[in-house]
Amino acid sequence: MGKAYLWGALAVAVALGGGCRNGGWQSSDNSNFQAVISQAGERVFPAVVYIRVVRSNLTDGKASNQVVSGSGVVISPQGEVLTNFHVIDKALEIRCLLNDGSARNATLVGADKEIDLALLQLSRNPGEDELRLPAAKLSRNKTLREGDFVMAMGAPWGLNRSVSIGIISCAARYLPENSQYTLWYQTDAAISPGNSGGPLVDTAGNVVGLNTLGSLIGGNLGFTLPTPTILDVLPRLREYGRVNWSWFGFQLQPLRDFDRNIYFNYPDGVIVSDTEPGSPARKAGFLPNDRITAMNGTPVTVRTGEEMPGFRRTLGLLPFDEPVRFTVVRDGKEQEIPVAPTPKGEVEGDELACPRWGLTFKVINRFDTPQHYFHREQGLYVFGVAFPGNAQDAGIETDDILIAVNGESVETISKLKTIYDRAVADVENAPRVTLSLLRNGQLIQKILDFSIDYDKE
Repeated sequence: MGKAYLWGALAVAVALGGGCRNGGWQSSDNSNFQAVISQAGERVFPAVVYIRVVRSNLTDGKASNQVVSGSGVVISPQGEVLTNFHVIDKALEIRCLLNDGSARNATLVGADKEIDLALLQLSRNPGEDELRLPAAKLSRNKTLREGDFVMAMGAPWGLNRSVSIGIISCAARYLPENSQYTLWYQTDAAISPGNSGGPLVDTAGNVVGLNTLGSLIGGNLGFTLPTPTILDVLPRLREYGRVNWSWFGFQLQPLRDFDRNIYFNYPDGVIVSDTEPGSPARKAGFLPNDRITAMNGTPVTVRTGEEMPGFRRTLGLLPFDEPVRFTVVRDGKEQEIPVAPTPKGEVEGDELACPRWGLTFKVINRFDTPQHYFHREQGLYVFGVAFPGNAQDAGIETDDILIAVNGESVETISKLKTIYDRAVADVENAPRVTLSLLRNGQLIQKILDFSIDYDKE
């Protein structure tokens, strides 16, 4: 689709629906608006990056490589690139195609799965002392409103140098299943697979978000990670390579909870519905139905779900091990409870491929796999089963929790790797192992015969 067609189509839309607010244009003159949009697009388009990733894949029960693609945007002349975490997750190689047609390798500087954000650094070519690349500007504007025109840029379905145009459908969409720490911009600008990590741009030519989620059905329904959230965590990605959120272990509830049809007749605060087992909040003595009204003397009020991510992000960016004074109302009486958060740490476990067995394993993580954590707080579970393969023949299933191999307890990746390497080295003499597994809370035994090498069959 040509640029002229896009600009012309948008001009018609504006003639029907009115002018643009976020770029400062208030006239109904189609040609003027078309010029504004064109100029805004041209400010950012040179900074858009097409990203191709070679990814390690262990979901099929063995280690294999997979090629995926996405988008990104250069945010500094020195070659910093923002994209989504899911674009570069488990990347073995990252290759970027720039707007001028040149290609560069990229290294991962920092990433955070919680808000689906990653920071890359483009490499210098031989003979280059420094990079001087076109860079886009991240907007600090927190006043983007419904109806404001925006452009989604990137490489949908691998089609580089693509632009779609729409409006902000909702400026504060709460998607708790996607992130506890941010709201999202909802837009009807088309966001398709491959757009992930590309910029959402306002009519002033500023990047207002990263395109993250799109719908394959039901028309144009896309969601963008807002730049205010990005700017809150970007310094940590640069300095530490991760956000590493502070963890208190609160389960929180707003004063007006439409989903649960629960409404609290309080003027302020946020409700503690529960605390996580072993968490700092539980150890400090927080109880269900406690109402937090202040934090270090600063008033706290979370009226609706849309206000929850901002509060959680504030909690998550507090320093580790420094006590936070919470003012709490319990049974009508006010008290103060100090709590020192701990680092949240990894939110996804490491993986290991055992190809001769036809199995891949993953570390149990309380945040990523709470269903496994419920049964076993430390250990490994079956992440993938190869088909055909020895594990499949033995009746081993994904999500089985590994307890022991030949009676030897296994709780870590390193321990399993030692056992696996030893077993494979001795396959001629001992071609079978007994796996003790937990399946739906029940202990079972499976004899795994790995005398057949399916990779050579």
